[in-house]
Amino acid sequence: MSRFDDLQRVLDGGIVSIIRASSSEQLVDVATALYEGGIDVIEVTFTVPDVLDIIAAVRKKLGNKILLGAGTVLDCESARAAILAGAEFIVAPTTNVDVIHLCHRYDKLIMPGAFTPTEVVTAWEAGAEIIKVFPADVGGPPYLKAIHGPLPQVRLLPTGGVNLDTIADFMKAGACAVGLGSALVEKKAVENGDMAHIRDLAGQYVAAVKSIRSQLAGS
Repeated sequence: MSRFDDLQRVLDGGIVSIIRASSSEQLVDVATALYEGGIDVIEVTFTVPDVLDIIAAVRKKLGNKILLGAGTVLDCESARAAILAGAEFIVAPTTNVDVIHLCHRYDKLIMPGAFTPTEVVTAWEAGAEIIKVFPADVGGPPYLKAIHGPLPQVRLLPTGGVNLDTIADFMKAGACAVGLGSALVEKKAVENGDMAHIRDLAGQYVAAVKSIRSQLAGS
């Protein structure tokens, strides 16, 4: 699959789920619960211990059922290691042009982080397919709308501050998809091994995206 096929998969689903945890235990189960809840784009961050082993384990269990990526990637060395471990897309909290170029060399989807209009355009001009607006809770949907207005050609993925109460406003403000971390993969649920709760939450977000998109298409 090319990075453009993977891009379409992200756009179709509308959700990038983000797995962060202080321990690597149970994270394969978390990824499985997200998939069972209807989310098939899953990012494991480099802040998780043994992240490369987890990426490889998730890839082995779920295979092509999901689009698996690595997040919080700060440099080319980490990006290449993640790709070799099985990551199909790379996400970063910042814009590193060298990482963008490396991902394109391997035909991998890249979503660098940016906040200001200048950062957003820098990432877009470097070839990033989606720009992660982070931290999106600073400014919220009005800020995303303000960026989207003069830059409608740029695909924006707000991350931070997106939850069931705000997701509609973010999507109406111009988000091509949303990044969901702790609002979806709740720390307490992970610690308690409550995969049913994570699966149910995933289903609620999937339903919300479908409903919002239907409303926007009819407006």
